[in-house]
Amino acid sequence: MVFSSALVLLGLGFGAAFVLAVASRLLHVKEDPRIAKIENLLPGANCGGCGYPGCSGAAAAIVTGKVGADVCVVAESEAISAIAALMGQTVEEREPEIAMRDCTGGSRAEDRFVYEGVADCRAQALLYEGAKTCPEGCLGLGTCVRACPFNAIHMGPEGLPVIDPEECRACGKCADACPRGVIGITGMTARLLHLNRTSDCLAPCRQKCPGQINIPRYIEQVRAGDYDGAVLTIKERNPLLMVCGRVCPRPCETVCRRGHVDEPVGINMLKRFVADRELESRRHLPVQCAKDTGRKVAVIGGGPAGLSCAYFLRRLGHSPKIFEAMPALGGQLRYGIPEYRLPKADLDWEIQGILDLGVDVELNSAFGKNYDLDTLRNDGYEAVFMGIGAWQAGSMYAEGEELEGVWGGIEFLTAHALGQQIDVGKRVIVVGGGNTAIDAARTCVRLGAEVIMMYRRTRAEMPANPEEIVGAEEEGVIYKFLAAPKKVVGDENGRATGVEFIEMQLGEPDASGRRRPEPIEGSNTFMEADLVIAAIGQKPDLSCLYDDDATECPLETTRWKTIVADPDTFQTAIPDVFTAGDVFTGPDLVISAVGDGRKAARSIHYYITRGEIPVPPDVQRDLIPYSLFKTVDSVEYRKRAVMPHLCHGDDRNCSFNEVEGALNENEALNEADRCLRCGLICYDRQEPMVSTKEETEVGKA
Repeated sequence: MVFSSALVLLGLGFGAAFVLAVASRLLHVKEDPRIAKIENLLPGANCGGCGYPGCSGAAAAIVTGKVGADVCVVAESEAISAIAALMGQTVEEREPEIAMRDCTGGSRAEDRFVYEGVADCRAQALLYEGAKTCPEGCLGLGTCVRACPFNAIHMGPEGLPVIDPEECRACGKCADACPRGVIGITGMTARLLHLNRTSDCLAPCRQKCPGQINIPRYIEQVRAGDYDGAVLTIKERNPLLMVCGRVCPRPCETVCRRGHVDEPVGINMLKRFVADRELESRRHLPVQCAKDTGRKVAVIGGGPAGLSCAYFLRRLGHSPKIFEAMPALGGQLRYGIPEYRLPKADLDWEIQGILDLGVDVELNSAFGKNYDLDTLRNDGYEAVFMGIGAWQAGSMYAEGEELEGVWGGIEFLTAHALGQQIDVGKRVIVVGGGNTAIDAARTCVRLGAEVIMMYRRTRAEMPANPEEIVGAEEEGVIYKFLAAPKKVVGDENGRATGVEFIEMQLGEPDASGRRRPEPIEGSNTFMEADLVIAAIGQKPDLSCLYDDDATECPLETTRWKTIVADPDTFQTAIPDVFTAGDVFTGPDLVISAVGDGRKAARSIHYYITRGEIPVPPDVQRDLIPYSLFKTVDSVEYRKRAVMPHLCHGDDRNCSFNEVEGALNENEALNEADRCLRCGLICYDRQEPMVSTKEETEVGKA
């Protein structure tokens, strides 16, 4: 029985072997020999970082054309080139990428409840979206650490993942494992193209900055003594940091959390500190640019918006050329901001750093006169950026404005910047309360005149920077508030001799939120003057957009003579024409023009490379309400730094020497140490150094 059973089994075995032998002959699939060759060229790590099951899986995917020769995140360039040659492919050099963490909370972030479940961020995120009070921050359970096949991540002492740049291969496993998107794979191009999103770790200062500069990061770099790193962080958003360090009114500081404790951090002081270190070295720190694409973009206007747009286009690998109507680049930076605020030699140095990247320039070349859209397209430009600024002075709507001796504010400053000799006489009346009015008034002081600034509201409503208002007063400018011009009076030769004005009183708030000035009947008064400067607003001059016989502008415009464009993409009604700066917004801040110039460059990049412009659904447009709390506990009082002055007395009032200086290194380090390293809701807390209200008041005194 046993013997017969063994014979049956033996027969079945031989039969099965025979069937398999026949099947192998009939159904044999021959493996592509390239798979084995490619597998031998791969490093054999079998890490799965490429997304395939080991190197054999990656090799098969390469051969079948599912992926390119550079799919392996570990392979060296020689191996990738050899694989490409085997497959008959060409491999372009890949921009270095790395995993980066966008969260500064960690152990500082408070918990909403005690989580006792599985130690995995993905599991915790399923329970009421996680235990942390911050809805976007790191949950801190280290899922990304375990997901990394290269041991490139560990949890640091602050409860946040720390990435080792030497070991990271940008495989993306950590990003896939993070349920909140705290870690992402990024490179230089991705960082330049990124728009603030409501899911980002945005401190209030970052939300408020029109340039979207990563302020907490560069302040942290200053605190660590990494001044070059701080410069490069700023340059990822703003190529004009030396300029902005001098003229920016610092909107970021208005929402600084430190301001709810004592005074805001001197954010702009620290920007100027690192910018001036680079300036004094006379060496531009090298910035990375993407590989040349050969795509040409015309940038019309060399002001802050155009310079910014050209800078970021060049860093993205394109070939921008700036067409400037004036004799030199800079726009209002050169012709509208006086030397005592922004030395032109320093401006030249900063602009040269942009041009040295490979940006071409054509000066004394006006749009509509020397070229137009058709000539640019015929010359191979795939897109056009329109940044012609706002150079036309507003009207006082007062009789006699056409008299000799009456200037527009920007007209006066431009003429002075161009070296024209202007006889200001003994007394000048400047009408207006903005920065242009202040600049014109302080310029006239330096030219030897007595200056009266006439403003129809009160000091509290003046739109000029508070420091500029004080600076003008220190230099002897006399303010005449609640007064509006009715008529410019002239002599028999048609030259202005003074202003007839009417007293005003403030009524109900208008659309701007300021109380509306209302005339007091019968209060007309005359004031003598040798020169009258009307600095009450500017608007774009769009005459260059019209052909000689055209009655309509080819671009859609507003009643304020600004160009209409999509507020997210800056694309106009003509698809290959983009805009930003004062010609789009009306007169605005330098940093606003710089920030919008970058966003326009981003849109142009996508337009000429993809044909469409993506806008994230959660792009940050407004301040994030839950991050704007005013109760900031457990922070000690610390005095804010004071910007030093470089000149005083007659040296200040009788020359155009720069007035404000930069902090020294110790002052900068102390000021950087005042930063609370804010995130969306987290910040550094300390135990107060004083324990009683009386002691606190003594400390403040």
